[in-house]
Amino acid sequence: MRVAIYTLGCKVNQYETQAMERELTARGHQVVDFAAEADAYVVNTCSVTAVSDQKSRQVIHRVQRDHPGAVVAVCGCYPQTHADDVRKLGVDLMAGTGDRTGFLHLLEEAVTEKRRIEAIDQPFERRVFEVLPAGGLPERTRAMLKVEDGCANFCSYCIIPYARGRVRSLPIPTAAEQTRQLAAEGYREIVVTGIEISSWGRDLKTGESLIDLLEAVCAAAPDLRFRLGSLEPRTVTEDFCRRASALPNLCPQFHLSLQSGCDETLRRMNRKYDTARFAQSVELLNQYFEHPAITTDLITGFPEETEEEFARTLDFIRRCRFAQMHIFPYSIRPGTPAAKMRQVPKAVKEERARRAAEIAAELHRTYLEECVGAVYPVLFEQPKGDRYAGHAPNYMEVLADGTDLHNQVRNVRITGSDGASLLGELLED
Repeated sequence: MRVAIYTLGCKVNQYETQAMERELTARGHQVVDFAAEADAYVVNTCSVTAVSDQKSRQVIHRVQRDHPGAVVAVCGCYPQTHADDVRKLGVDLMAGTGDRTGFLHLLEEAVTEKRRIEAIDQPFERRVFEVLPAGGLPERTRAMLKVEDGCANFCSYCIIPYARGRVRSLPIPTAAEQTRQLAAEGYREIVVTGIEISSWGRDLKTGESLIDLLEAVCAAAPDLRFRLGSLEPRTVTEDFCRRASALPNLCPQFHLSLQSGCDETLRRMNRKYDTARFAQSVELLNQYFEHPAITTDLITGFPEETEEEFARTLDFIRRCRFAQMHIFPYSIRPGTPAAKMRQVPKAVKEERARRAAEIAAELHRTYLEECVGAVYPVLFEQPKGDRYAGHAPNYMEVLADGTDLHNQVRNVRITGSDGASLLGELLED
């Protein structure tokens, strides 16, 4: 059968889509573009905010309208947390965030038997990490290695623990084996990802933590470079930095989720750190790595956030000197404690996001300027305009003159910046 998949949301969803694509191909099915004609259309949904739910519904409605004879299957966080809402959409197959292999069996049944199927489990009853094929389809340059699922943080604005369940970890021997397989398939970089990778190992009861996993996978494929997904700031200890900085193939880019630079706001968010601990993480990374790219997420206009609290956040992000930031006005997630708090007006949330984005753009330009003159091994991915685009180990985009550079790692001297990307010249190997 011909199957098309549309993915919304985080890197874990992207990873799980890639795994399903690989599994479908291995079973003899054809994966096609979502705009093409197919026997089945899969929508892998996100439910991190109410806006995410709306986007998921829009995609489902569109495919039902454009392809009335095809099977429409929905999986992911939206049906897991809002099954009744998805039922009302009249889809052919509805499943949640678990058992992706079983979901594909049900997809085959839905297509051949022309019947509606529902398979929603209880996420907190899951005890074992579901091992899926790592990586992606052959034309992709960068592979993802999912090493963890679930979250136990219960931030006051987030519904994801209820969508994903308890923490479950991929054992180190399996992670190392999947890493070797990806190296053999020709990938040049692996992104270590999960719902909350800082919690890796908590369920295994072996005493091992994320740094033990990193040492194992970096040793399993010494010629590949490794990039970490989002980290909880408390993961970044002196021992973590000392051991991580000894790994030559670990990229010096660290995404530390901040969300707010004000302690009072962080307490309302039920985050497990304060600004002093976050600043300590930034200091340690700068101490152990040469010019690391420290990136972050920020929510503006969180419930009850005052102008004074927001001013503290602006001051804090300046002090942290982030290389890049993702900034979001707070979006209500019904069913969470934050949804019941006193809300900040939409116009204020958006105005604060704009002010934060101006500072973020200034910090990004400064970081890029500090890269000028350096030489980086750049993993090239695709043409962009009249140049070829790739990423340096610090995950800054690099543009250079050249042709047929896809999936090559080439040394590039950085000659300048256009304010958004680095500009460079290829060096002879």
